[in-house]
Amino acid sequence: MDFIDIATRDGVAVLTLNAPATRNALSGPEHYAAVEAACARVGADREIRAVILTGAGSAFCAGGNVKNMWQRICAPGAVAADERYRYKEGIHRIVQALYGLEVPTIAAINGPAMGAGLDLACMCDIRLASDRARFAESFVKLGIIPGDGGAWLLQRIVGPSRAAEMIFTGDTIDPTQALACGLVSQVLPADGLMEAAWDLARRIAANPPHALRMAKRLLRESQHARLESILEMSAAFQALAHFTPDHHELVQRAATRSTAT
Repeated sequence: MDFIDIATRDGVAVLTLNAPATRNALSGPEHYAAVEAACARVGADREIRAVILTGAGSAFCAGGNVKNMWQRICAPGAVAADERYRYKEGIHRIVQALYGLEVPTIAAINGPAMGAGLDLACMCDIRLASDRARFAESFVKLGIIPGDGGAWLLQRIVGPSRAAEMIFTGDTIDPTQALACGLVSQVLPADGLMEAAWDLARRIAANPPHALRMAKRLLRESQHARLESILEMSAAFQALAHFTPDHHELVQRAATRSTAT
């Protein structure tokens, strides 16, 4: 069975991690390639305006496959330099593909999101949590660090102090705590999670696609660029937006309503 299932409807793509027997753990190159390919497919389809990422079964994503990790580091002749490239050429492909998507992304976190699973959710723009979800930046519990960019991602969402606490302790937090620190924007009953995610995705997808993509790029760039650079980019993007058919139609409609009143 493919690691990731893709379903599209009404301008929304649902990507489902589909390995419930392993709690959707990211287990190797074939899984990284599957997520990368799914993101490439979404990026190439201009009809898709929003993405929902979720997990099959009881977990969102259990993180990396610990058994595989143990086998790698204990293999005869294993060296640290090879492991470094295993990350660069492996799970980093997911970060670049998912975080780099132009369209808005929603993580519908149906269950535990642990280690790399939490970081996977942090690669999305919006996070909705089931009341059955649990979260941990748990790498330190195995004597390792967030090797997938989690230290960069997490603190931009919850702030440096809370991110440091989660990374240094590896403690698990519940949905209420996740909501309080801004890790998620909503907590929902388990049986209502996907309905809420679909409702949000449809509200996003109802808007002009070029404006959505450019607005997301501005949000991304605003995390590290100077204000002057963002103002320049905003002017350029706005000029492009003014000449899209969607803008012309919407402005004409608004002007007609204004004249009628």
